[in-house]
Amino acid sequence: MLGLLLASLFTLVELNCENLFDYTHDEGRNDNEFLPASPRKWDKGKYWRKVNGIAQEIIACGGDGEEWTLPDLVALTEVENDSVMHDLTTRSPLRNAGYQYVMTNSDDERGIDVALLYSPFSFRLIDSHAMRVTPPQGKHYTRDILYAKGLTGVTDTLHVFVVHAPSRVSGAKATQPYRLRVAQRIVDAIDSIHNTSPEASIVVAGDFNDLDDGGMVDMVMQHQMKHISRYAKGRNGARGTYKHQGKWGSLDHILVSDNISNRLHDCCILDAPFLIEEDEKYGGVKPFRTYIGKKYHRGYSDHLPLIARWEL
Repeated sequence: MLGLLLASLFTLVELNCENLFDYTHDEGRNDNEFLPASPRKWDKGKYWRKVNGIAQEIIACGGDGEEWTLPDLVALTEVENDSVMHDLTTRSPLRNAGYQYVMTNSDDERGIDVALLYSPFSFRLIDSHAMRVTPPQGKHYTRDILYAKGLTGVTDTLHVFVVHAPSRVSGAKATQPYRLRVAQRIVDAIDSIHNTSPEASIVVAGDFNDLDDGGMVDMVMQHQMKHISRYAKGRNGARGTYKHQGKWGSLDHILVSDNISNRLHDCCILDAPFLIEEDEKYGGVKPFRTYIGKKYHRGYSDHLPLIARWEL
């Protein structure tokens, strides 16, 4: 009975990889901080530790024991380029998983992109493309939004948007208009899908760089989407995907259309022991990150992954 239940569940993972850069320079991109000669001293050894660590993290998102199964979809943010994704899918512990991927090639100043890993056995890709967001005059382009459409059953079509919205580095309020531009691009696409297919299955996942209340999340929810990750928690102390100055919050979100939320099995944060460490300053635990400032910390990411499972 358990095997039948698990076989009928579809799993999506969302993960910010915390600067999954290779160690060579991409012409025209400001990736200088992730090169061997940079203050971070990012080199081949650190790169491969990072790639293998992200692979280990994705595998762990499939559960444990007899319940384990590889995720069907993995929405990744903060990945540099195609060569990184090639290494992740063909030269890491994921090499036998059979994952394929699609990704953006944005005009982001640092060369940061988003990607979607998918199992061709459970998600048969029909179409994918990047959605560019026009910046305000005089501002740099942000990351493109990735759109992918595929079949999850014989005739069940799933529309997926992977997003990494502009950061809050200059302050949440000052940068909010840039994130709302991204949200507008997404909701225009959602409305277009609903106009032709009112019962369409839609997922929006990624790093919104906005917390649970207000901003991008509320704007997307106003277009027949449910925020299924709002109350997601971990089993080992995580109360969000990200911790800043001792306070848990979630910049990462998964929003889905009504017909998926009605079939939701669970949505949680993976805070497996190898992904967290003791927070000596503020108490509790925190994500085991790759860098603290410019100091190499040997961890996985400053974000924890979200896992959503729903019945097919």
